Amino acid sequence: MVTLIASQPSLATLARQALEGTILAGNYMPGERLVEERLCEELGISRPPLREALKELAHTGLVEHVPRKGVRIMSISQHDVFEIATLRRELERMAMSLTLPELAPDRVERCRETLRTMEVIAESGTEGDMVAAGFEFHYAVVGLAGHARIESTYRAMAMQLQMCMAMNNQARREIEDLDGNVARHARMLDVILRRDPDEIEREFDDHGNLSFLVDTVDQLDGATPESDRWLEEVRASLSATN
Repeated sequence: MVTLIASQPSLATLARQALEGTILAGNYMPGERLVEERLCEELGISRPPLREALKELAHTGLVEHVPRKGVRIMSISQHDVFEIATLRRELERMAMSLTLPELAPDRVERCRETLRTMEVIAESGTEGDMVAAGFEFHYAVVGLAGHARIESTYRAMAMQLQMCMAMNNQARREIEDLDGNVARHARMLDVILRRDPDEIEREFDDHGNLSFLVDTVDQLDGATPESDRWLEEVRASLSATN
C-alpha cells in the first residue's frame, strides 16, 4: 500500500540538521570539542538521538570522534588550509582553461540554478544553508569544463571547503550579509559569461573567499614553513588590494 502521508523526521535527523547548520554557519572553530550535555540542553533532546545525530555527522566528515576525548568539529590545521585553498584555486583555473571560449548552455544553466537557490536562501534561509549552496555554485562553475575527474576531486574536498567557507563568511559578517554573498557570486558568473580569461582570473583572485586568512586562520594550529610562506604572500596581496 502506498503511504500518502510523509513520515515525520526523527529527533536524530532534526538534531543533525540543526547541528550541521550551526557548524556551517561558522559558529564553531575547526577542532572545537562538542559537549554532549550542553548540546542536549540547547537542542532540547536526550543523549540517544544526539549521539545518533553526531554519528551521522561523523559519516559526512563534519565531526570526528576522538578516543577518550569525545566528539569535536572536523580538525583543520593552517597547513590544511594552505593545501585546500591552493588546490581549489588550481582546479578552478584548470576548469576555466578547459572551458573557454565555449560555454555549454546546460552547464551555464546549472550555475544559474545554484544562484537562484542562493537567492531563496538569502530571503528565508540561514548562514549554514548559504555555505552549502555556495559550495554547490562553485562546484557548478568547475563543472563548466565537463571534466568528471576535476569535479570528483573538487567534490572530495566538499566538507573541508565548506568549513573554510564557513570561516570566511564569519570573517565577512561585518561587510557582507546574505544578499551581498549572493551578489558576489552572481558577479563571478557574469564575469565568466563575458569569456575574457584575464578578467576571469582577476575575479577569482578578488572573489573574497580568502578574507578569513587575515586573522581567523591564526586561531588554527599546525602551521608549517610552506603554509607560513603562502599565508604571508596572500596577506600581502590582500593588503595591496584593500
